[in-house]
Formats: sequence, C-alpha cells, structure tokens
Amino acid sequence: MEGNAVLFILVLYPMIMAAAAYVMGRKGKEGGVKAAIAAGVIEFALVAGTVLLLGKADLYVPQVCGMGFHFTLEGFRCVYALTASFMWMMTLLFSKEYMAHGDHRDRYFFFQLMTLGAVMGVFLSADLFTTFVFFEIMSLTSYVWVAQEETKEALQAADTYLAVAVFGGLVLLMGLFLLYELLGTLDMSSLLLAAEECENKSGLYIAGICTLVGFGAKAGAFPLHIWLPKAHPVAPAPASALLSGILTKSGVFGILVVSCNIFLHDKPWGILLFILGLLTMFLGALLAVFSVDLKRTLACSSMSQIGFILTGAGMQSVLEERGLAVGGTFLHMLNHSLIKLTLFMIAGVIVMNLHKLNLNDIQGYGRKKPFLKITFLAGALGIAGIPLFNGYVSKTLLHESIVEGRELFLELGNTTAAGFLHISEWIFLISGGMTLAYMTKLYVAIFVEENRSLMVQREFDRQEQYLLWRGKLAIGGSAVLLPVLGLFPNVITDRIANFSHGFFHFSGEVHKVSYFSTENLKGGFISIGIGIFIYIFILKFLTEGGRESRVYKDCWPRWLDLEYLVYRPLFLSILPFVFGVIFRIFDSLVDFVVLFLRKTVYRDRKIPHELSEGSVFTHSLGGFMDAVRSFKRRILKQPVPGHEVSYAHKLAMQREKIMETNTIIRRSLSFGLLLFYVGLVFTLIYLTWRSFFF
Repeated sequence: MEGNAVLFILVLYPMIMAAAAYVMGRKGKEGGVKAAIAAGVIEFALVAGTVLLLGKADLYVPQVCGMGFHFTLEGFRCVYALTASFMWMMTLLFSKEYMAHGDHRDRYFFFQLMTLGAVMGVFLSADLFTTFVFFEIMSLTSYVWVAQEETKEALQAADTYLAVAVFGGLVLLMGLFLLYELLGTLDMSSLLLAAEECENKSGLYIAGICTLVGFGAKAGAFPLHIWLPKAHPVAPAPASALLSGILTKSGVFGILVVSCNIFLHDKPWGILLFILGLLTMFLGALLAVFSVDLKRTLACSSMSQIGFILTGAGMQSVLEERGLAVGGTFLHMLNHSLIKLTLFMIAGVIVMNLHKLNLNDIQGYGRKKPFLKITFLAGALGIAGIPLFNGYVSKTLLHESIVEGRELFLELGNTTAAGFLHISEWIFLISGGMTLAYMTKLYVAIFVEENRSLMVQREFDRQEQYLLWRGKLAIGGSAVLLPVLGLFPNVITDRIANFSHGFFHFSGEVHKVSYFSTENLKGGFISIGIGIFIYIFILKFLTEGGRESRVYKDCWPRWLDLEYLVYRPLFLSILPFVFGVIFRIFDSLVDFVVLFLRKTVYRDRKIPHELSEGSVFTHSLGGFMDAVRSFKRRILKQPVPGHEVSYAHKLAMQREKIMETNTIIRRSLSFGLLLFYVGLVFTLIYLTWRSFFF
C-alpha cells in the first residue's frame, strides 16, 4: 500500500460497519439501527476531518484484481465526499423513524452502509478501473433498495433497474477495454496526454460512447432513464433521496471524467453531450408535468436536472472560455443533490403517515404543518431556480454559458451554431418553466388545497405528531442549506465552485458574475413566466372540478415508456426471433449434411429395430416384476384389478421422462455453448482484424 491509508479507511469503514450493524440487529431490535446511525455520523466526521487536515492525498493499493486500486483526494472529490457522507448521515437519522415498523430493517441498513462505502470508492477513485469496480458494487447493493418492499411493483422495478445496470455495466466494461487498448492506461491523471497522442480518433469515439452509455444508464440520461420513474415510487423514501441525489451523480462523475480527460476540447463530443442533455432535460420535465404520483414526479425531475448538468458538460467541450460552464455544471450537481435530499425525505414523511403517493389521496395533507410547508417550499424554490435560492445560482451560470457561446459564434460569423444555441436557450428556459409548474402543482396540492373529503381533511389537520425530532433535524438541517447557498453566491457558492477547477482542468480566469443584475434576472423571470403559463395549462387541461373539488387527472404518457415500447419488444421478441431464425438455418444445414452422408457415404444403412415402447432392459425388468406380482396373487388368491398397468409400461414411461429431461438439458447446454462459440468467434475475428489493420 503506497500513500495515505486514510482514503481506504473512508471506503472500507462503512462496509465493515454494515456487517457489524447487521449482526447487532439480528441480536437486538434497536442495536443494528443505532450502530448504522453511529457509523453514518462517524463516516461524516472522518471525511470532514480528512478534508480539513489533508485537503489532498493519494493512495495506491497494488495487486488487487491485477491492476490495483488507486484513490485520490482533491477539490472536486473533497466536496462530493463531504456531500455524500452528509446525505447518508441525514438519511440514516431519518431512516430510524421511517423504518420503525418496516420489514427487513437489518437488510435495509446493511445495504445502505455497503452502498455508502461503494459510493466513496467511486468518488475517490483515481483511475477508471477503480471507478468501475466500485460502480458495479454500488449497482448491486442499491438494487436491494428498490426491491426492499418485495411487492409486485417493487420487484418489477428492481428487475428494470438491474437490467439497465447490467447492460450499462457490460457496455462500460467494453469501453474501458477499448480505452486501455488505445491509450495504454486508465489512470485519470494520464488520460489527457494519452488521448492527445492517440491517432485512432474513431476508436476513441467508440470507446467514449461505450463509457457514455455505461455511466449514462446510472445517471438516468435519455434513453436509459426508464428505471427512474419506476424505482423511486417503490423504494423507501430515504433510499430514493440517495438514488436521486448521489447515485445518479456517480454516473455523471464518470461522464465528466471521460469528457474532461479524453475529450477536453473536442467539439463533436461536446455537441453530443449537449444534445443528450437537452433531450434529457426537456423529456424529464415533460414527464414530471403529467405525473400525479409525488415520488414519480420527483424522479422525473431528477432526470430533467441531470439534463441541465449534461448541457453544462457539453458546453465545456464546445467553448474555449468555459469558466461559466465549469462552475454551473459542478454547482448544479451539488445543488440538486441537496435539494432532492430535502424533497424526498418530506415525501417520506407523507408515505410514513399515509402510505399513499397519489396527489388526489394526499391533497391537503400539509395545510396545518408549517415545518413541512416551509422546508418543501425551500426545495421547490431551489429546484425551480428562483432567485435567492441555490438552484438559481447554478442555472444562471449554465444559462449564461449558452448565451456566451451564442454570442461567440455570432462574432465568428457561424450563424448556424448561433441559431442552434438560440433554440437551445429557449429549450433551457422552457424546461426551467416546466420545473416551476410541476413543483407548484405539488406544493399547491399538498400544502394549499383542501382534500375533497371534509372528513379526511379534518384527520389531516388533527395529525400533530407526524414526525419525531430526528426526522425534523434531518429535514431541517438539509433544507437550511438551500437558501444559504443562494443568498450569498459570490461569497459562498463561487468559492465552492473554485474547488472543481483542478478536476475540470480549468486554469483560466472566471469573470465575476453579477447574479442579481437586470440581465441575469431577466432569464429567471422569463422562465418564471413560462412556468406560470404551464401551470395554468395544468389547471385547465390536467385537472377536473373546481378549486373546492379539484381532481388531478392521471395523464401519464405511456407512449413514452421506452421499456415496453422499445426495449422489451427488442430484447424479448425481435432479437430472439432473429437469432432463432439464424440458428434454425444452421440446424437445417447440419441436418442436410447428416442426411447427405447417410444417402451417400453410409448408403442409408438400416437402423436396428427398436421396441416401440421402452427398451430391452425395461421390458425384461418389467416382465419379471409382472411375473412376480402374478405369482404372488395366485398364491394369496387375490383378484386382478380391472385397470391394472403393467410394470413394463410403467418403467417404459419413466425411461421416456428421463430421456426427455436429458434431451432438454443437452439442448440447453448446447445452446449455451453455441452462444459462447459465437462470442468466441466474433472475439477472434475482432482480434485478427486489429492485428492486421492497426
């Protein structure tokens, strides 16, 4: 082990405590919960102490999986290690009350701490191999979160989540293989120089797209977002907060590593990321507008905000002066994590007390609950990008980077690029307006409107003990950060953004942004105006009844469900049919060869006569057993039953069952071997092609 072992402790400690908490939980009801909470608090303290005392550190653990693990600590990683450990500490505090009456608590806390260790491994990783290992551990452990409730919906969502994770992981692994072959290294500090010297740019793009698919699947980017709207409604609310706030950022982290270290100033790559960001941003917001499920709306919102981050990542590769894009990308990652931590825990309070998520069922729940009303409002204003809240700061930087790019292309005379960015700016503003609209819908439905049933509303209003002090501490401690980071952007948030410059390989000067100037407020107010218009549209077309008896219509656009529209038909119907036809052709060819040989070389020799039923052995043994049974009856003078089956027939049937089973096994094994053979052949063809042409 070379370097500071503290970094490895930050990764291993939560995993060790996961096992300890599980054992303690099996022995005592509260022992495991207390151990898990203590582990979360200690982990945050360890991370904070390491960041304050060291600030920068490096660790190499050799001979692990052949390549070794490499960890590092610097500005970007300091901030996100602190953010991740803070979020885990708060969700663990909240989980004690949330899981008080839940099943499989020990399992839940075990996998929560295991995932924390894996997440720390991802964000502290200094090479893509280390990133991949802990990324896959994180995918496996977080899968249990989605399946925690073990309902039909939860298991289906978990299957979707796992399928996307496995598919993304395999494609990511393929991309890493290609990168290592092309660049000779996966170390992040060496990637930039190696990429500049690489002559095979087309191969580099292929490898980059593979990594983009792998990391994008976890980030929830279009078109691999399908797990987000399914997983969040069924997962425990604290887990949803971490899935949305941190685990999606681990995918973004991987995309940023590839983008900033391999495609730093690559305009085609930047355009690809930018377009992907626009699609993810707009479609996520659109899905959230139509959703009437609280957690599903927040999940679609997460998808949309990931799109905002990807647009910033794309602008970094497009622009030479990319300071605004760097700051906006990093800060929006941070802001979104903290906002969703607050909002999902509040959603957890509602689930914990009502066990419902539909807006029509929870309508009016928060009217007489000022604590929930204030904290939810802080999260809603933050994610909507309202001035004086943290989301406004990062969205302003992202918006200004698009405006800056448009003006730059106009100066260069590239009207096509300038026009594209002008359209993109309006998509950005409309998406921001939709964010305000669906968050307004949630806030008004839960905290302003009355429930259609007067009796239900009275029950809501009488409920005073809806949350204990631990839950209030977790929600309040998270919510208070949202206006703090938005009130003094030049003093606090800009300085936080500076920590990311080394990670993004940015060394230029960032001009001071006047966040509350007329020009910057103009974009915010345009987005607010669009949001008001869309909210009016929601009230008019997506609801029924008046203010006193408003019902939110379930207009979820199922035609946008790519899982059932594209993926399931492709992988469960189309591909099996295509490969089935191919393999039938191969099977027919084999049968033709066998028949040809029988008619020519072997001259169709007669096959020895076989018994129509069974074999010689079954007939001989069965005949003997029938004779014994007949002799026994004659001695004891027993009558012969009318429908007696002979032992010869019984044994023949048993033989047929055994033969059929063996045939199925042989066919299954043959099919598996055939697939392996096909994969091997393609691999050999690829290696041969590479050796001859490169």
